[in-house]
Amino acid sequence: MKNLESTMAGTVFTVNVAVGEEVSVGQIVMVLESMKMEIPMEVEVAGKIATILAKEGDFVNEGDVLVTFE
Repeated sequence: MKNLESTMAGTVFTVNVAVGEEVSVGQIVMVLESMKMEIPMEVEVAGKIATILAKEGDFVNEGDVLVTFE
């Protein structure tokens, strides 16, 4: 299983996927907001979303797992 980890600390602004959804490389699954900047979190591997560990409004730190894949 591959995970998508946060590349920086920030607040989850939007979640663009649902559990069970198939995603492709480069697809934006989540957008973080930090210091008034929006940072897209892109998928590095194609697959199916297994779990979403952060929801809109959550604060995350760099390295936190945001999404897991089957």
